[in-house]
Parts: sequence; structure tokens; C-alpha cells
Amino acid sequence: MTMYWCEFAWLGERDGHVESGVLIDVVDDRIVALTTGIVSPPAGSVRLSGVTLPGMVNGHSHAFHRALRGRTHADTGTFWTWRTQMYALADRLNPDTYRALATAAYAEMVLAGYTCVGEFHYLHHGPDGVPYADPNEMSNVLVEAAATAGIRITLLDTCYLAAGLSPSVELSPTQRRFSDGTCEAWGERVAASAIDSSVATLAVAIHSVRAVPRAALAPVAAFASERGLYLHAHVSEQPAENEQCVAVYGLTPTELLDAEGALGERFTAVHATHLTPTDHALYGASGALCCICPTTERDLADGIGPTNALRASGVQMTIGSDSHAAVDPFEELRAIEMNQRVATLTRGNHQPGELLTMASEHGARSLGWPLAGRISVGALADLTTVSLDSPRLAGTDPAQAAAAVVFCASAADVHHVMVAGRVIVSEGRHRSVDVSRSLRRAIQEIWE
Repeated sequence: MTMYWCEFAWLGERDGHVESGVLIDVVDDRIVALTTGIVSPPAGSVRLSGVTLPGMVNGHSHAFHRALRGRTHADTGTFWTWRTQMYALADRLNPDTYRALATAAYAEMVLAGYTCVGEFHYLHHGPDGVPYADPNEMSNVLVEAAATAGIRITLLDTCYLAAGLSPSVELSPTQRRFSDGTCEAWGERVAASAIDSSVATLAVAIHSVRAVPRAALAPVAAFASERGLYLHAHVSEQPAENEQCVAVYGLTPTELLDAEGALGERFTAVHATHLTPTDHALYGASGALCCICPTTERDLADGIGPTNALRASGVQMTIGSDSHAAVDPFEELRAIEMNQRVATLTRGNHQPGELLTMASEHGARSLGWPLAGRISVGALADLTTVSLDSPRLAGTDPAQAAAAVVFCASAADVHHVMVAGRVIVSEGRHRSVDVSRSLRRAIQEIWE
């Protein structure tokens, strides 16, 4: 057993209250005891100075997009023009370069305070869609990368079959790398995967209603339901997607997914930016979650997520770094509130405790880790500690520590990270990966 004495810890209070002097006992990958009001570190305990939080959960990632950072942000255009650049990157990847990039990207996430990632994975095959000898080679690469980086992973194996809502539009050569050809072939490949460990699990995804025809939506949803798998989908990221879906099916993407049996407590809509009141109600009634990705959504000029309306409908929300324009859970969280301030001209739409819950408990639920995302007896020992000694947080009032972390901290303030009882980041440094060097090498190799 290892004892960790936390100077301050947020134990899930929705008002953002933090406890001082919290002793956490860890055995293997679990928290086995929790004591508050311990004024000084007991003999033999490890001191965690600052504010300790449940491990942050990155609910939506495309690891290979990390190689675009710094190369696309100044461009004009829209999501659709950015997508062309993203496809050019996808064409360059093979299992070896993807492994190196994903390892570095995941290590950056842990360094930023993320302890779990949902990898929305659709880069399945080789050039022109030719499968690798092991059809799940690229999935295996991502799980291996996560293990090396020390992050918990839910691999969301994504069904991608079409180039758009019009059946006359054929898949491009790049898109053929994403596609298994048919829903049945996708299911056979996924069923053959062997992802199952204490820090890795399998889930599935519908890429979008653009990329999965209506006839395949119900089979994918049934595949997930029959196997007890969590299901995600990109939903209403762009107004054009909504317009096309209504024109073809007479339904919004959310209404279509609901009609085909996708919505439910194990479903997460990613982005959910351009929703109707009916959409909000459907998510609330079904128990589905919505994953908001503010740093990507603002970078791509996608729009502001309707988080006030979703909350009013009883929808639990999570966060994701998506394209990794930024990898910083605190930036994602405060962007949710700051976007609403700009949109509503009012402050205090989302309180610090509510926001931290999105990044921890709700994120863990979305990715199929019900014992993660909280600091309590029996929970998985995934912890993130934020130092209060940086220029950004020096002088923090302990009574306002949660608010200070949410609204003032950055990823650089993360001092200590534990995943499954293992210390991955100590004194602000990743213990096994030189993150900057690994990112530089991996990205240079891809673009050479």
C-alpha cells in the first residue's frame, strides 16, 4: 500500500469545495481508504502539494491530428477545407509512424493531466484501403502507444462506409483507408480484435450520418448493444451536415440516430454543436451524453456548443481535445463557460464543480470506466495534481482553489499524474517519455 497526502483535494462537490489534508491509500490500481482532515503528511506518505483531482478524461481524440498543430491554424476557409489537409496527413501514415506519433501524443495528454483517452479510430487500413496482414494492426498500434505513454484508453473502433449522404459520391483513395466496405465486414473485423486489459477497453463508433448510410446505422447500434459496448458518433458538427440530412431523410442527425436505435445511456454525441430543441430533448430523455470539444470547435470555426440548453435538458456532458489544436483539460473546461458568457452576456453559466465533473466522472462514464473519474474508496487510482506555485496560481485562496484551477491553470501546472496506481508524471515530468523530443521526431518523420 502507498499513502498519498494531498494538500487539497476535490472530492466531487458540485459547488467546487475542496478538502484540505486528504490521505488517499492506494493498493495496486484502487483507492482502498480515504481520510480527510489530516493536517500534516503521516510518516511514509507521499506529499502531493497543490490540488489533487480525479484523473481528467479526454473523451474524444484523433491521435494522428496532432501532426497538424501549427500547420493549419492561420488558414482561411472552413472545416471542409481543413479536412483536405487532414486527409493529406492520413495518406502519410503507416503503422510505425502512427505508433511513434500516437505514443508522443498520448504522453503529452498525460503530462497535461489526462489519465484516460477515448480514441475515435477510423484510420484502419493501408493505402487505397488494402488491409494489413492483421486487419486490426492500426488498432493494436494505438493500444500499444497508450500503454507506453501510460494512459488508460478506450478504443472507439469506427464504422466509416460512405463519402457523403449522396450515394453517387464515391470514397476517395484516402477514405478507402477508413472503410471496411460493408457494415458486416466492419463488424467481423471489430469482433476479431483482442483489446481487453485493466487499462484498455473496446468501444465502437458511427463516424457520422454522412459516413454511415441509414441502412447501416441500426446494425452498428445493435452490434454495440448486443456486446455491451459503448457507442459514439460525430453529430451536427457543421450546419451543412444538418441541412443535408434533413434534405435526404427529413430528420436531423440526432432524430435519425434515435430512429435507428443508437441513442441510449451508452451513447455519446460528439460536438453536438448545431442542435434543435427536439434534439436536446431526445438526448435528455435517452440518457445519452454529449462530448464538447471547444478548442477544436473554435479552431475550425464550427460554432459554440449549446451547453446551457443541454444541461437544462438533463444531458451529461464531457470534454475532448479532438484535433489537438490544444491539449489542456483546463482550457477545454473554461472555454465551455467563456463561450457561454460571450453568447449569453452573463457569467456563471457553468460552475467549477460542474465543469470538473464533466472532465472526470462524466468522461469516465462515457468511455466505459464506471470506477474512474472520482476520488472515493473503491475507485480506480487515477489522480491528477495541479501545483499552486506557478505565476498563474500563486496566491490562490484555498476556498476558491477549484475555481482557480478551472479558470486560471494550464497544462503546465500539472505536477503529478497517477494512472491505475502507477505514477506516470512526477515533478512535472513524464517518467518514461521525453515528450517534446518524441513529438518533434515523430512529426518530422511524417512530414519529411
